[in-house]
Amino acid sequence: MTPVKFVAFDMDGTLLDVPSSWGEVHRFFGDENTEALRLFLEDRIDDQEFMRRDLALWRRHRPHITEDDLVSILAAVPLMPGAHELFDTLHARGIRTAIVSGGLDIIAQRIGRELGIDRVLANGFVLDGRGRLTDEGIIRVPIKRKGDVVAGLQREFGLSADDCAAVGNSEIDVAMFERSRIGVAFLPEDEHVRRRATHVVTEKDLRCVLGPLIEEDPRPPGSPPAAA
Repeated sequence: MTPVKFVAFDMDGTLLDVPSSWGEVHRFFGDENTEALRLFLEDRIDDQEFMRRDLALWRRHRPHITEDDLVSILAAVPLMPGAHELFDTLHARGIRTAIVSGGLDIIAQRIGRELGIDRVLANGFVLDGRGRLTDEGIIRVPIKRKGDVVAGLQREFGLSADDCAAVGNSEIDVAMFERSRIGVAFLPEDEHVRRRATHVVTEKDLRCVLGPLIEEDPRPPGSPPAAA
């Protein structure tokens, strides 16, 4: 069994100790995007429109919201416990890492720098000349197609699925598990996520993810994910 060479991580609820970076901005303004989320999950609006509706919500409270506003709002969002130790260990072993997230790129880039993550892919907005958010979203990670993004990184790095692992907590992360030999459900949101992972971690400490990532996986290469 070849050792893992690359690990893709979800961000919100996995690397960050909050359910959603978008939701943190909504919470700051005392608002919520329940209706837009429902329409998106029902495939009645796409990623771009979903982002526009979130932006419209923020503009009700701050009409000329800027990138600096988002940086300030998200500054206090904490990392999940054990994050530094996890990435220090992975990088010491020469394992490449990436964030693959539908969350906000502003905070993804910050924690990518803090943790030394090799690639950071998350979503955001085009800015105008004054640093204000425009209506044009930047979609690097289509929320329902995270597996395709992982496959693209594998091609970029010249790796196969058997070289790779993925760590996430929600249904949309299952697509990353399916593209990887090892799929770790970290604090999984529901039973579906647990079943589709090869390993499940229920302790709120990212150091517990190290075992599945650096220990030999007993399943043969190419075999489907095992039920948790």
